[in-house]
Amino acid sequence: MEKYLLRIMSHNLWKNDLNKPEWEAKGADCSAETRSKGVVRVYKELEPHIIGCQEMSALMAEKIMCGCIDEGLKYALLWGKDTPVLYRPDVFEVIDSDFSLYPDNIPDYEGVFNNSKTKSWCIAVMRVKESGKCFVFASTHLWWKSSNPNAKNYQPNSDKARAYQIRLLIERLEQYRNKYSCPVVIVGDLNAGYDSLCLKAAFECGYSHAHDIATEYADEKVGLHYCFGDGYEEYYYDFPFERGIDHILVKGMEEHAVNCFKRYSPEYYFPLSDHSPVFIDVTI
Repeated sequence: MEKYLLRIMSHNLWKNDLNKPEWEAKGADCSAETRSKGVVRVYKELEPHIIGCQEMSALMAEKIMCGCIDEGLKYALLWGKDTPVLYRPDVFEVIDSDFSLYPDNIPDYEGVFNNSKTKSWCIAVMRVKESGKCFVFASTHLWWKSSNPNAKNYQPNSDKARAYQIRLLIERLEQYRNKYSCPVVIVGDLNAGYDSLCLKAAFECGYSHAHDIATEYADEKVGLHYCFGDGYEEYYYDFPFERGIDHILVKGMEEHAVNCFKRYSPEYYFPLSDHSPVFIDVTI
């Protein structure tokens, strides 16, 4: 069977539907209707074949899908609450899928680790129509608070909660990998850096970070900037790669399959989301 070059993306969209007074006072607009136009522009420029989304509201999904139609972009939506999957139906056939919220509670640790039921996974087993090859794709968003007592968003055992969540996802993915005998790609906002318990858990389960195995280019930026309810800044954080929290992990890929690992951060993106989209080009 022939190999097929795919562009696979992870994209946290900032779940916010309506314009905020602070933005309006500055003559800006952070509504889903306005920001979706910039998102569609990103997709038109990069032409990803499949996108794992996080913080996707139903309204944002509607606006993006309508915008894609207006621009002649062919995408279908596999709904998964805050973590849905957009994919090219001319390229893929979905042959299996799964969705689950992460549990509120973690065994042996006090506290709730799923705020507003937003942390979840959406899994799709995709068959490439042209080649017939399959892969398992997962979009996910993990618990967000910090285990650092000095952090404003401190909550004890948050790092352990993320490691627990990624193991739950990987356990589920193994069922699909064994059933279909194909590679696995995990994309998402893991709210954890490269040296975290969460990433270590994934590595222990045989996953590789796409950054580490890219043969042509590996982006060293984190793709994060300030964009929240009180406004946005027009600069990206100058943090080392290890502090990035949007990741792409792979397992079972052929050697040299991942060509590049890139973040996309044009200037027009500043008011769209605090997370830049990250993507890989991979041969499957």
